[in-house]
Parts: sequence; structure tokens; C-alpha cells
Amino acid sequence: MSDKVSGQVKVRIEDATKVFDVYRVETRAAVEGGRRLFGRAPREQREVLRTQIYALNKVCLSVHRGEVVLIIGPSGSGKSTLLRCINRLETLTSGDIWIDAINVSERGTDIRKVREEVGMVFQSFNLFPHLDALGNVALAPMVVKGMDRRQAHERARALLGRVGLADKVNTFPGQLSGGQQQRVAIARALAMDPHVMLFDEPTSALDPEMIKEVLDAMLALAREGMTMLVVSHEMGFARAAANRVIFMDEGEIVEQGPVSKMFNHPDQERTRRFLKHIL
Repeated sequence: MSDKVSGQVKVRIEDATKVFDVYRVETRAAVEGGRRLFGRAPREQREVLRTQIYALNKVCLSVHRGEVVLIIGPSGSGKSTLLRCINRLETLTSGDIWIDAINVSERGTDIRKVREEVGMVFQSFNLFPHLDALGNVALAPMVVKGMDRRQAHERARALLGRVGLADKVNTFPGQLSGGQQQRVAIARALAMDPHVMLFDEPTSALDPEMIKEVLDAMLALAREGMTMLVVSHEMGFARAAANRVIFMDEGEIVEQGPVSKMFNHPDQERTRRFLKHIL
């Protein structure tokens, strides 16, 4: 896929910062007059200490309409937090995230509008076990958008066919393979007609033989022009579909660039060290 992307900015992230408060309890023996109390069981003093962790630290990023951006980095680098802030599953401590004219991070923004703009697929499938594939895909349009049952089911059938599951419409999650369940999850996200799709390591919970079918469904979306931010270390997908690779570490974007440059000639030593482990 060409590294050149035309079109205007679809997602704009400005100085996005997310701070988590982490608390720990420190216990130590009580002292008297500067000395530990020996000869009897010492009393204990407990103190609650707060540490602040910057999951995101002034992240700035623009994603163009129809662009596929792959986000890589070590565990705890802020990749998933970034996606969750775009979808308002987490609230920024400071900074702004815009999707077109919607300021996602603004307190008064209608969360339903955000969820209609942005679809998200997680590591775990999170399907409703008591609903078949059709019911899982049709539920959100009926509940959130007020779509009538017939129309929602018609659209759900079309979407399940789109991800290669036309023959699994009436099958329940427990009867589907992991790859099939994840494709139902993709269809469910598409049911809201999102303009941006977020994928948070969608193949990490799958057996190797099931990964390809999920990546094929994602690749088809990319070819259709869907704007996508993908947290994944699937390098085959990156080479086939991504326009750009972003490397994150310690809540910051360390480096970004076209796929070929990032994989073959990254500028930063931290990026090179990380890529040695996954390429």
C-alpha cells in the first residue's frame, strides 16, 4: 500500500496527557525518640503514598481520512490508553482529541456522538453469550440509534457477510472459534457506521491459525478506505495495509514514519532496540 495519503485530517490529538494516580501502603515499625522499640512487639505505622504515572505525556498526532496507522511499543508505553482516550473510555487529564468537528475530550460532548463516530475492537471479544451472531451485531443500532428490528437485522446480516460469516448468523459465541468471534466483534463495531476504527491488539488472544482470518477482515476494511488506528505487532498486516508506523514508549511518541523507513532505517536507538525483538 502506498505511503502517500490524500485527504484532510480526520483525527487530531493535541498535547494529550493522561495521568494515573497509583497508591501504595508502606508499613514500618513505630519508633520512639528516634529509636526502634525493642523488647516488645513494635507498633506499626502505615502510610498511604501516592505516585503519579504519565500513561500519555503531551502526545500530538494527526491521522488523515482513510489512513491506516499502526501503533507499536513495549507493554505500558501508552498505546492502549491512547485508543481508549480517543473513544472516551478514558478521560484525558489535559489536552484535546478531535474527530472532525467533535472535541472528544470536552466534558460536555455527547458520548453517544463519539461512539457513533468511533468503532473499537478489543483484545477480548466481549460478545453477549446469550445472543447469536446476528443479535450481537444488531443490538447497538437498535438500542443506541433506535433502528427498527427488521432494518437492524438486515444490516447485521450484510455485515456478517462482509467479514465472511454469512453462514454463522444464528450461531452463538460459544459455538464459534476465536477468530470467528473476533470477526463478529468487528461486524458489531461496524454496525454503528463509524468513521474511525480502533483496534487494540485484536489478534493477541487468538491461536496462530486464527489470526489470518481476522487480519484479512481488517485488510479489507483498509482497502475500502476506513480510517484505522491499530495497536498490533503483526508486521505482515503493517506491510500490507499501514501507511504509517508510530513507536511509543513511556507515554510519548518516540518516532513515526512510513512503514519501510520505520522497519528498515529507524532514526532512534530506542526504536531499533525494540524492533530487534519483533522483526
